[in-house]
Amino acid sequence: QVQLVESGGGLVQPGGSLRLSCATSGNIFGAYSMAWHRQPPGKQRELVARMYINGSTNYAEFVKGRFTVSRDIPKNVVYLQMNNLKPEDTAAYYCLAYNSWFQFWGQGTRVTVSS
Repeated sequence: QVQLVESGGGLVQPGGSLRLSCATSGNIFGAYSMAWHRQPPGKQRELVARMYINGSTNYAEFVKGRFTVSRDIPKNVVYLQMNNLKPEDTAAYYCLAYNSWFQFWGQGTRVTVSS
């Protein structure tokens, strides 16, 4: 069983930055790809970014150039650095660990972008 705990959400003004963290329950990066999803109010959950086991990444078009996913292997943490935030980035952000057999979700952290 993999446990994921997100943190770092909050209220930020447009143009600001936040860094989300996803603490994992152990050294899972060799067995699981990691992803960040988000669910805006009243909308469906959508993929934001992912990092594969080999460290390669890809991003949704709407965050390219603004968001960066990274991981700290010794600390078992995945990060989502979010820059130049926009009101439409307001959402609950979720961390996901997945492979061909399993997927595990965190409980989410809320980000609100508003002046």
